[in-house]
Amino acid sequence: MSAGAAAFSVEPEPQSYAERLRTNVRTGNLGSTPVLVALGLVVLYFGLTADNFFTPLNFSNLIGQMTGTCLLAYGVVFVLLIGEIDLSIGFVSGVGGMIAALLQQPDPLGPGLPGWLCIVIALACTTAIGLFQGSIVALILVPSFVVTLAGLLIWQGLIQLELPGVVTIQDNTINNVYGYFFSDTGGWIIGVAVSAVYVALTLGGVLAGRRHGIAIRDPALLAGRLIAIPAITLLTVSICNKDRGVPFALLLVVVMLLVLTFLAKRTTFGRHVYAVGGNAEAARRAGINVARIRILVFMISGFMAGLGGVVLASRLQSVDLNAGGSTLLIDAIAAAVIGGTSLFGGRGEIRNALIGAALIATIANGMNTKGWENAIIYVVTGGILLLAVTFDTIVRRIQIKAGR
Repeated sequence: MSAGAAAFSVEPEPQSYAERLRTNVRTGNLGSTPVLVALGLVVLYFGLTADNFFTPLNFSNLIGQMTGTCLLAYGVVFVLLIGEIDLSIGFVSGVGGMIAALLQQPDPLGPGLPGWLCIVIALACTTAIGLFQGSIVALILVPSFVVTLAGLLIWQGLIQLELPGVVTIQDNTINNVYGYFFSDTGGWIIGVAVSAVYVALTLGGVLAGRRHGIAIRDPALLAGRLIAIPAITLLTVSICNKDRGVPFALLLVVVMLLVLTFLAKRTTFGRHVYAVGGNAEAARRAGINVARIRILVFMISGFMAGLGGVVLASRLQSVDLNAGGSTLLIDAIAAAVIGGTSLFGGRGEIRNALIGAALIATIANGMNTKGWENAIIYVVTGGILLLAVTFDTIVRRIQIKAGR
């Protein structure tokens, strides 16, 4: 090998953490760090100023407040990654809850189907809604804003037409989607299992990178993540066990986080989603079936909306004419955007939805604990969303200037 070739084969000296931090700030590559810092400050503020904020009961209530929104936001992340929007998810979730509630009604009010079958049918229907809307966007090229805005009205109208009023859910399987709590022992088993899966997936990604010659950028940071995430998981189990135990709904949130993260980060489909969001025309020229990716993404959004709707219905043990309404749509989109997913496509991760939902729920929970009015909560949440979108726009400009 010549001296010149040898010179080009030398790997660049790795940057220190401080140097990489300055580089990330300069190029706009901050990820979820600002949101995590904000979440920590919000928790600290309400913990010091609001009575009963740091209690196991309030912690369980906080989990309950964020689960439905978080599941919807998972689907929103996929839609945003391809540079589209889905404004129908709120009432699609209402349709999912409505279908499950109507099908479980005993004779003569309904068919009295088993709870698990009601849930399966509900999820199949909401996934079909995603297929329908996604096909119009991908094949006819109608803007997703228009298609899903029309869907918002259509599915709201369907709920108004089909629901006779309040439908009480009597099936234990459906009610247990939210209302079941694991025993202390079961909670610890779940905590250890989730921690083990996280560590295995993280180390698997590192080892796969090493096999392809990718160096570990910061071993200390990697070690910190491998310690911190399991520690937070086990701390969550400990707190939940001091109340009623780990809720099944929380397990559902974690499992879907792992599954969808694997789908987005470790599969060909996930790489194609990011490629379409980065540049749809370039992706098409590279041989990616852009229309197929768009349709599948909207199907994921419909499925997650239906799952969130079942959780929300289970939480209330009923559905009514307001199912899927109120601020659910705004909260779900805000959770994804506030968590760090770009509105312009191509940048974001599934965990962004969890972080954003946690921030929104914590703010709302803390304000409720302090006795503040809902109007103030709306103003604060809207302000945070505006700041997040403004920040996203500025970061995008910085990245364009930096050539990223």
